[in-house]
Amino acid sequence: MNDWEGRYQRGETGWDRGGASAALTHLLKYLEPGAHIVIPGCGRGHEVVELARQGYRVTAIDVAPSAIAHLQQQLEQADLHAELITGDLFDVRPDQPFDAVYEQTCLCAIAPSQRDAYASWLHQGLSDGGLLFALFMQTGCAGGPPYHCDLLSMRQLFDQSRWHWPDHEPLLVPHKNGRFELAYALRKKADGNE
Repeated sequence: MNDWEGRYQRGETGWDRGGASAALTHLLKYLEPGAHIVIPGCGRGHEVVELARQGYRVTAIDVAPSAIAHLQQQLEQADLHAELITGDLFDVRPDQPFDAVYEQTCLCAIAPSQRDAYASWLHQGLSDGGLLFALFMQTGCAGGPPYHCDLLSMRQLFDQSRWHWPDHEPLLVPHKNGRFELAYALRKKADGNE
């Protein structure tokens, strides 16, 4: 695993927008009030704070203790609550399935060899009909992190036997580092069926 805590300690956080992604507003159109959302690889958790402010139940996971500590401080200052988990997301087994996943920076941060395991973790953790709001990082470069999330590979990873892909074009989300993400709202199919 990459040294994410070291990156936070050294201030090497070029992925951090300093606030919630503009894509978050788009996500809220798909969610029922009070839905339970998990954010894997949440970092400093700008989206966690905003979702908690909007009244959603949020579980946030990150491997970097200083990122979680920063997020806890932000939540306390805003008098908000979210469940915060420090550790490897593959060790997290929720008691109940989540209604939604906000996938923004985890998929592009983990090694491509871990993607199948991550896709399985997402599928197992979501309720049937649950929403996977995925922002697929487009770097156009080899190597990483962040690792390029080629759309053909993403369609294979989140295949149509298990996920419903929307018919419309994705939301394009520019990033301050000159890269961009393509946002899709995928629905988990019940038992891998329509």
